[in-house]
Amino acid sequence: MSASGAGSSGFGGPGSGAAGSDAPGASDAPGTPRTTVPGTTAPGEPRHFEVAIVGGGPVGMLLAAELGLHGVRTVVLERNPATVDQPKAGTLHARTVQSLLRRGYLPAPRDGRPYARATAPFHFAGLPGLVISAPASEGPPVVGRSQADLERAFERRARELGAEVLRGHEVTALEQDDRRVLLTARDLHGQPVRVSALHAVGADGARGVVRTLTGIPSDETPPTLAALLGSVRLGDPGGTPPGWRLTDRGWTVINVDPYGHSRVITFDFTGPHEDRGAPLGLEELQATAGRIAGRAIPMTDLVFASRFSDYSRLVRTYRSGRVFLAGDAAHVHFPVGGQGLNLGLQDALNLGWKLALTLRGFAGDRLLDTYHEERHPAGARVVENTRAQLALMRPGAETAPLRALFSELLGLEEVRSHLGDMISAQETSYGMPGEPSGQGRFLPNVPLTVGGRATSVAEELHAARPVLLIFGANGSGTGGLAGEAAPWAAAVDVVHATSSVRMPWDAVLLRPDGYLAWTPTGPVPEPGGLRAALTHLFGEPPAARAAAGGRSERDVQGVHGTQGGRAVQAVRSAGAQGAQSPTQSPTQRPTQNPQRP
Repeated sequence: MSASGAGSSGFGGPGSGAAGSDAPGASDAPGTPRTTVPGTTAPGEPRHFEVAIVGGGPVGMLLAAELGLHGVRTVVLERNPATVDQPKAGTLHARTVQSLLRRGYLPAPRDGRPYARATAPFHFAGLPGLVISAPASEGPPVVGRSQADLERAFERRARELGAEVLRGHEVTALEQDDRRVLLTARDLHGQPVRVSALHAVGADGARGVVRTLTGIPSDETPPTLAALLGSVRLGDPGGTPPGWRLTDRGWTVINVDPYGHSRVITFDFTGPHEDRGAPLGLEELQATAGRIAGRAIPMTDLVFASRFSDYSRLVRTYRSGRVFLAGDAAHVHFPVGGQGLNLGLQDALNLGWKLALTLRGFAGDRLLDTYHEERHPAGARVVENTRAQLALMRPGAETAPLRALFSELLGLEEVRSHLGDMISAQETSYGMPGEPSGQGRFLPNVPLTVGGRATSVAEELHAARPVLLIFGANGSGTGGLAGEAAPWAAAVDVVHATSSVRMPWDAVLLRPDGYLAWTPTGPVPEPGGLRAALTHLFGEPPAARAAAGGRSERDVQGVHGTQGGRAVQAVRSAGAQGAQSPTQSPTQRPTQNPQRP
């Protein structure tokens, strides 16, 4: 792996957070961005926001929606005038499904049995036999949803929550100091637009400019294969080899649709593209597919075509001062297993609440550092496992015994479970070695009763706020916990709940992304343990910081908490009314004390 300092049906596909059409390929050095000289500015004063997101794909739009839930004044700068419909990533894996359920983007599962499991067949390196398994109360473990559809849904939600989306705006320059980030963009008419923000996020893809302009270094692996992708009409659908097919010459992956356009993918392991930017036509795609398959595959009506490779890149840091990277901008990998889109969406879900709580003065800057600490290992894990799958996929007599052995191993439940949790990101834990059991893990979607109403863990997280769940009808044995959490009342909701599922703890502190921030170390919560966890996660209580002279970044910079001229409350009610609906306007949020009865 080299260093760089310049600044779906189980196949991710180009633009999926993998080494696709936007990633460097054969002559795979990243292209030089069109930039102005850093330090130069356009006439006029910039418009001010709390967060500026560069890139309006699914990752950027989801992040904007997450920030909107907290009333953060956000702008999205996207170079495309409209969503581009292309046969890109279309696989949502279990942990992403579970996370989106906790924001209300997916319907509540019908099967609420707490111990039932749902399964879905999958593959590992094109080998059948892998099974993705998840709790049935979380919904299906694999969901098909196009990248374009997700982008539209997240953009719609972000706009509803007050985010400003500037389409047709291409960022050309970025400057930052210890107080703000200044961005310069060109609009559709070539006119300069300047935006300043307290923080900026590069979610602008593998060839995005934010990483380069910020000078964030990365580690890279050069390409070794040439891959093609096309959407075509097959001349003989019934005679076309469907699915993943290996020959001595490479792989074909064909999703056969006898009534419309089929997706055709080829992997040629003889070497990388001589010119990855060269146009791909029907004749070349058809010839390559036929050569690898060993038989003619007639096709017509090519409507989309792309070249890609196995190039990989992982930035060394997800944060540089006030600038963060998310999605493809941070990690590029061989697109196998449909993991890239999911990896980027998890980045957004990890970063959004941390930015929001920090901007609102509910947490210190240390919380923002945990974004890199938690998500960089996740990115490295995907880069590594896709390279491992690539090694298994190489044709030839040398790797045939390895594939045969791996096929046997996939027959073992322990192996299927391990690989399934890895591909679906259900193995993700943000705990540290030696921490109490369960801390840092994802809390399953158990049923709850709160204030006489039926609800669930997922529903209680719709507002993207930390939640202290205290179990038991009267919170017996845990009476002091609400008091320990009281200094953080503006940031943390306290929920007294009962559950039909026997929980191993009397209380838990849930992060907004669904992971356990604190669990008691024994049957009875230890005095001061919750307060220590809250201090570790958020820093000293806001009131204590204010008394010491500390203020939120928004106070320091004089940014008003309004979206589109509407006042936004950052506090969620915790009464029997329940959590805010995901379709509820920010102006409809109740403003009572956030401690729930």
